[in-house]
Amino acid sequence: MDFGLDGTPLNQSLTGVGHYTLELAHALARIAPEDRFELVSPLPSVGQAERESPSNLRVTNIRVNRLSRRFWWQVGLPRYIRRSRFRVFHGTNYSVPLVKSCPTVVTIHDLSLLLWPQTHTQHLARRARWRLPLMARRADAIIVPSQSIRTEVCEHLGIDDATITVIPEAPRSSFWQVADTVAVRRRLNISDDFILFVGTIEPRKNLLTLVRAFEAVLRDSSYETQLVLVGNEGWMTGELHDFLKTAAVSERVKFVGYLGDEDLRALYSSCRVFVYPSLYEGFGLPLLEAMACGAPVITSDIPSIRETVGDVAVLVSPTDVDDLARCIVRLLENPREREERSVTGKDHAAKFSWEKAAAATLNVYRDISRTRTKTAS
Repeated sequence: MDFGLDGTPLNQSLTGVGHYTLELAHALARIAPEDRFELVSPLPSVGQAERESPSNLRVTNIRVNRLSRRFWWQVGLPRYIRRSRFRVFHGTNYSVPLVKSCPTVVTIHDLSLLLWPQTHTQHLARRARWRLPLMARRADAIIVPSQSIRTEVCEHLGIDDATITVIPEAPRSSFWQVADTVAVRRRLNISDDFILFVGTIEPRKNLLTLVRAFEAVLRDSSYETQLVLVGNEGWMTGELHDFLKTAAVSERVKFVGYLGDEDLRALYSSCRVFVYPSLYEGFGLPLLEAMACGAPVITSDIPSIRETVGDVAVLVSPTDVDDLARCIVRLLENPREREERSVTGKDHAAKFSWEKAAAATLNVYRDISRTRTKTAS
């Protein structure tokens, strides 16, 4: 069978949805060599998207003018799907074509635009209020990364839960614990003792709380550690940067920007603790990446993250600065607990794989393809 996937998340430096799209496509091609898969986009792919693909996975970047790109989902993509005769098309980033040429699957990673609109720009939040319910109703099947998102999709988008499949994501195979990290840290000007965060710099990641907790750690303990923030500059970051302009800890907070997997692996492997205090997540993939590299983890006590990390991470209220600071100090002061959480974290992360995710996704494709065939006959 021929299956199409939305390749537009590969048009920029890969973060959550981009990694999901690329890893899923590669895993699908590996586990189903008799089938053909195609990533389709009106824009060129960049970065890791250009890595060597299995022979049955094609990355197609269709050259279109600005007007055609604007109406890609309404006109260009449906036309391409008809010509390619896909059995199923998978919208990996919340969207499917409104004009249906074949059965469609949509992945809804989270509902942050609806449930946490204050952490996004106004025009994106307004757009999501009508677009997300429309896409969810239009798709033949919906994939979500956690049970908590399945519940939210049913409740807030009015979708029958029988059409929704929970398929957990996984850390990439490029993440494992490495011992020699000195060269990377020296090049990035990172100290031997540091606390790490990885993710887009934006309000939902709750970095202002993390910085305030870090300030309390330095004030109330003898530690001279560093806080390293890894990730692209996102949106609405003014409050965070304004705080740091006058904060006593500003010289110990280091933004290093977007990093490739090799550098990221070194930082995950050598941080004293990985802290991820997000206000809301659909899954929390950086948590499993950090665990795969042996990092002890502190993260938010919210439903989706509890599903992802189980009992192997330290869970805190994402809005409690003092509790977060206490947990950071606790791990800094207890090397034995850090080592125990490192070992259990690696074991936990190993339970997830993109092959498992791909197998479950392929079942969704085949189920809706069979249903369409029966209906047509």
